[in-house]
Amino acid sequence: MAERTEDVVTVHVEGGIATLTLDSPGSRNALSAALVKQLHAGLARAAADNTVRAIVLTHTGPTFCAGADLKEAAQGGMQQGAETLLGLLRRIVETPVPVIAHLKGNARAGGLGIVAAADIAVAPADTTFSFSEVRLGLAPAIISLTVLPRIDERAAGRYFLTGEMFNGAAAERMGLLTEAPREVAAVEDSVRQLVSALRLCSRQGLIESKKLTTARVRHVLTQQGDAMVKLSADLFASEEALEGMRAFRERRPPRWVLSR
Repeated sequence: MAERTEDVVTVHVEGGIATLTLDSPGSRNALSAALVKQLHAGLARAAADNTVRAIVLTHTGPTFCAGADLKEAAQGGMQQGAETLLGLLRRIVETPVPVIAHLKGNARAGGLGIVAAADIAVAPADTTFSFSEVRLGLAPAIISLTVLPRIDERAAGRYFLTGEMFNGAAAERMGLLTEAPREVAAVEDSVRQLVSALRLCSRQGLIESKKLTTARVRHVLTQQGDAMVKLSADLFASEEALEGMRAFRERRPPRWVLSR
């Protein structure tokens, strides 16, 4: 039985597995206030169900998540938006049972924070990713709290600083993804196998094991969360970022881009 939580997230619970689907393909599942709130609520509801052994987080449309909703960001108030995103990442990490990110398409910026917050992440090898914040005059501040504990330093140095796209195979090598099969059907098979394996586990065992595997990222969220919220809010309010977001909406290069 599927149940909609308002408009942009669906929840389906069957056989001990809760599937949460981002369902705002028109906005490329951007992290609007509504989507974050509903996803937060869906995770809380699934975690409170003692029959649930794992949560699968997936999406409709070709994009898993495009990151921040720039229309909302342009209207200001990003302090609250940053706090809300931090709360969402913390919710994923602190959800007692495993969360599997099941990507069928690309992810950008804040969407990568969600992928990194998940315990297991699977996507096709040709899926594209980008920490695109730097090309908008921003930095991946909030999402760095979940991403940096996962990926190697050289990869972070390249992709945080250049904003270049990279594929699922590269994401697997750097540690952002658990698996990146070449075929879409193989991705579906991998998720099914993972779900089957988790059904063999006790809820108590899963809860206590997850505490061990998330200890580092939980520490980072606690120690650096407030500072990253302030940095994110300050950057979104800056002139360079406002110009970057205007340029993005107008589909032109920002004025601060250097020509060759």
